[in-house]
Order: sequence, then structure tokens, then C-alpha cells
Amino acid sequence: MKLEPIIESLLDTDLYKFNMDQVMFHKHPELMGEYHFKCRNPHVIFTPEMLVEINEQIDNLCTLYFHKDELDYLRSIRFIKPDYVEFLRLWHPIRDYVTTSLSKEGELTIHVDGPLFSAMQFEIYLLEIVNEVYFRMKYDYAELRVEAEKRLNQKIEDFNSGKYTFKFAEFGCRRRLSREWQDEVVRRFSEETKNLVGTSNVYLAYKYGLTPIGTYAHEFVQMYQGIDSIPLAYTNHYAMQEWYDEYRGDNGTALTDTITTDLFLRDFDRSMVNNYSGVRHDSGDPYIWGKKIINHYKKYGVDPKTKTLLFSDSLDFDRAQKLFDYFKDKTRVAFGIGTFVSNDTDKEPLNIVIKLQRVNGKPVAKLSDSDGKTMADDEDYLEYLRKAVQFRLARENGKNLH
Repeated sequence: MKLEPIIESLLDTDLYKFNMDQVMFHKHPELMGEYHFKCRNPHVIFTPEMLVEINEQIDNLCTLYFHKDELDYLRSIRFIKPDYVEFLRLWHPIRDYVTTSLSKEGELTIHVDGPLFSAMQFEIYLLEIVNEVYFRMKYDYAELRVEAEKRLNQKIEDFNSGKYTFKFAEFGCRRRLSREWQDEVVRRFSEETKNLVGTSNVYLAYKYGLTPIGTYAHEFVQMYQGIDSIPLAYTNHYAMQEWYDEYRGDNGTALTDTITTDLFLRDFDRSMVNNYSGVRHDSGDPYIWGKKIINHYKKYGVDPKTKTLLFSDSLDFDRAQKLFDYFKDKTRVAFGIGTFVSNDTDKEPLNIVIKLQRVNGKPVAKLSDSDGKTMADDEDYLEYLRKAVQFRLARENGKNLH
């Protein structure tokens, strides 16, 4: 089964890839990075035919360059800088950085290995490719499309009837049913409701005149674990400082849970509280997290209603509405909702990720607020990182370390 090209524009990715890449381009162009693919669903089997198609789609991806109108659009985003856009004029994905394989049991392996500012760009493109290849080749896509449209119609009706009253950004690139379906979802929510505030997909923001939305991901904090001069337990501090140096308070939503929110708050001091417009939740109990963040703002005399809590952890509309109702009078509330809008059918969506595993040959890891979201190939390093976090928290909380 031969598919049409899945990626047709290099803008067809999440905004935060450009945001993070710009910082790396300016501050750490020497770093090398290694990314690994993982499918978290049990019993998912990829076939040899799927692997052939995935490789052909990657081949196509690596023929693409940014067009002039795409570069002009990136220039129009207020915090994207001219020298970085000029770099993107020259840049394109390099095929040699990506290797794929398939085990006898049907487990798909993908590794990306190259200069960090280039390797990091592959993540979303590859997830889009893998997801669409899988759903088009395993199922009757036309039937999936009918079911997805039925559910989308109901979602739109529920907004327009007043069942749901919150606003949200569409975050569906990485696990979308297909490119054309994400396009349809964004178009219809933007045209038929007043509840869509933007999309993380830069191409669709460009196409439909929407606000592109995103700041940084866990990999941005993980990158600093690979820099020898930075202590592991202080990577949030250095990541936030360099982000602020780059954006000067613009583009300022911080992600709290790369090495636990408790440790993040040690570095989210008065200056950072003032420098950042809000924080994003991506693991752990959202109510406990939200109350903890609100109390942290109050500790520094900051009115929580001047700051934004962005929730983005596996949300559906019912969960988002409950969170909105609970927090709306306490703070500004925002939502990033992905798979529930971009791949909602009668088939289970893939829970696939591509995570940064090494920087300059050294292991890095995510140590989130939910154990199921922790990901590291090197268990010894993960334990070392966990102990570094625990040691700093215990020392700064005045506990006996012995």
C-alpha cells in the first residue's frame, strides 16, 4: 500500500520545536543529541510493510526545504529572530541522522543521532509519519474518518450548546489520525466555534490565520543535563535563565515537571515568577499541582489571577471543563488538547513518543511527576539523577541527609 507524502511542509510541526531550536542555535550549537522512539501501548505490532512505508516517508521528508513564504511567516512571529530564520533557509532534515529497524515481534525502533539543533527537529515529523502509516495500513481509513467526523460533530455541538465553556489550543500533531484530519479539525473548530484560541501546528496556524502556540518541552531542560559544567539538580535554573535571556519575558510559559515540580519550584524564584507569564502542567494530579503553583505565587506576593496555568496532560473536554470550573476564579486557565481532538475514533490511539536520551554521549532523562512518564534507557543514570534531586530537596528543606 503506497501512501501519498505525509509531510509536505517543514512548518507541519509544533511551534516549540522552533522555539527550543532557536535557543540551541544561539547558545549551544556544539551539542550532539540522540533521540529514541517508544510505543507505550502494549501489544502493538508494526509490520515489515509499515516499516518500508515509514522509511519512504522519511526519505521524502529529507528532500524538503523551507519555502520563501514559510520563512516569511516565521519572521512574522515576534520572538523568532532574523538570524535564526536565515539559518532555516539553509537547513533541511538529513537522512543519515535517522535509523530504523523492526524486531521479529514487530517492535519498531527509531534512533535519531546528530547535532542537537538538527536532531531535535525530527521528533514531530517522525511521530506524524509513524502514526499515519500505522492507522492507514492497519485499519480501513475511510471507516475511521467517518467515526472521527461523527465525534467531531458532537464536540462542536457541545461547545455551541454551552455544555463546554472553556477555550483551548489544539495540540494534536504528534498523535494525529492523519495530516488531512488534523487540518479538518483545526479548520472546523476555528470556523464553527469561538473556543479555539490557536494551534501548536505552525503550518495550520499559517494556513488559517490562527495564533501558533507553544513554548518548550521536557527535552529543553534535559539538554542541560549533558553540559558538564551544570549540576544535575540545577538544570531547571539554567534552562529558565537561558530561555529568558533569549526571549526577555516574551514566549514565557515554563514547564514544571522535567525533574519534578517540587524541584522546579526551588528555582522558580521571585525573578522567574515575574519573568514568566505562567506554567504548564503535564504530569501528576492537576488539582494538587494547580494549588501548589497558586500557593507558590502567593508566597512571592503575586496575584495568581495575573498568571496562567496551562493544562496539557491527556485531556478530554470533560476533564478540561472540570479543571476550568475549579480554577477559573483563582487564576487564568488555559488548555492544550491533543489526541482527543486529532485522533478520536473507535480505535485506541497510539501512545508514541520520541525522547532525548543522550547529549554529547552522556545519558539524560525525564523524571516527571508521574512514574509512567519517566523515560530513560540508562537505569543507573536515572537513579543517579533521582538521588541528585532528592539530595538538593533534602538539603534545602533543612533535613538530615544521613
